[in-house]
Amino acid sequence: MTTLGIIAEYNPLHNGHVHHFMESKKLAGAESTIVIMSGPFTQRGEPAAVSKYARTEMALHMGADVVIELPVAYAVQPAEWFAFGAVSLLEATGVVDSLCFGSEAGALEQLLPLADYLAEESSELQSAIRHRLSLGESFPAAFSAATASMWSENLRGQQPAQMSSPLDHSEVFSPLESTGSDSIGELLRQPNNSLGLHYLIALRRLHSQIKPLTVPRTGAGFHDPLQTDSAIASATAIRSLLQEGGAPNSFMPDYSLRIMEREKAAGRGPITLENFSITLRHLLSTHTSAELETFQDMNEGLENRLLRVMTELDHFSVSSLLDVLKSKRYTRTRLQRMLVHTLLNHPKNEFSPSILGQGPGYIRVLGFRESGRPLLKKMKKSATLPIVMRPALCSHPQLVRDLQASAAYAGAFRSPLRSDLYRDYLEPPVRV
Repeated sequence: MTTLGIIAEYNPLHNGHVHHFMESKKLAGAESTIVIMSGPFTQRGEPAAVSKYARTEMALHMGADVVIELPVAYAVQPAEWFAFGAVSLLEATGVVDSLCFGSEAGALEQLLPLADYLAEESSELQSAIRHRLSLGESFPAAFSAATASMWSENLRGQQPAQMSSPLDHSEVFSPLESTGSDSIGELLRQPNNSLGLHYLIALRRLHSQIKPLTVPRTGAGFHDPLQTDSAIASATAIRSLLQEGGAPNSFMPDYSLRIMEREKAAGRGPITLENFSITLRHLLSTHTSAELETFQDMNEGLENRLLRVMTELDHFSVSSLLDVLKSKRYTRTRLQRMLVHTLLNHPKNEFSPSILGQGPGYIRVLGFRESGRPLLKKMKKSATLPIVMRPALCSHPQLVRDLQASAAYAGAFRSPLRSDLYRDYLEPPVRV
């Protein structure tokens, strides 16, 4: 049985995701598929539009055989740790043969050699990134610019012979002799390329035999507005439409639409950060700067700036707070992650590189199809981590954080019930 791994958020699952899923299976020649999916909070520091259970249901209807939750410790992180956590889970299943991601590049020729170079964690590169951060650049900008510059210097010192990437199992790629720093910088500024690169770096650092594959991203870009003449729109545009009360009928498969409508009717979505504004206002106004400084991502005096801004806002909302805090140094995404970590009481000492570098401690199955049963049976023999079907039977610290995140998320529902707040304990994995 050939098994494909996909890493996703499906926030919500739309036609572009279906296209990627089908093309990935075709490219991999896969008979079965495992999806690693973020839980209630996402990589950009936002709550998912609907619950992880609703999105799991969407994925299973699409054809995924097994859906596994990416722990919140990795889900609400920059690309490096998001990718490392997700790839570690695919590796830990012991059954995944390939990983396929979408990219603007649409091919691995540029990404693989760059991943090999970055996997070595050059001290010179880290120093260059720190220097750019000291000049006030955001981390994504500092990373892409420093990488592009160091990569160009690296190429100038190489012989023009071909080199093979350890990540590749069949083809030989050139070392990008003709690719300048401007081209690499542009490559890394494209979000799917950047995230895909971090998947490749994670595979390299884990010495994984999982084969990387990529398919071109089709249709709208990450931040593109809705186009009425296309059936594919970005998840960002679809979420905006949902928040405005619109119906994204043309951009989502029928099963996703039905699930979204059901969740909305039950008061379980769409959820945004504004749904947590009262809680966040209370937390931010009742903590001292010393207390705030202990939360993950609260660095470089940001806690002091945050408290000062809180006293200057005439009307508090998450959007107004982010508008004032956002700067060249602090991107909106980084600030949103900081707010989510504060909301969920995430202390820095649990999210240090030494802790995250150990990888996830379990495989939490969110749902499966009947066709996924043989895969789960195989995983029970091959997995290098415990497989968790009922969270009450596992006490891993990361899982405790997952359960807290789910309860906090459900607290934003219109009228949250006990079955919403404690669903992790009360119900088995989703099945369709």
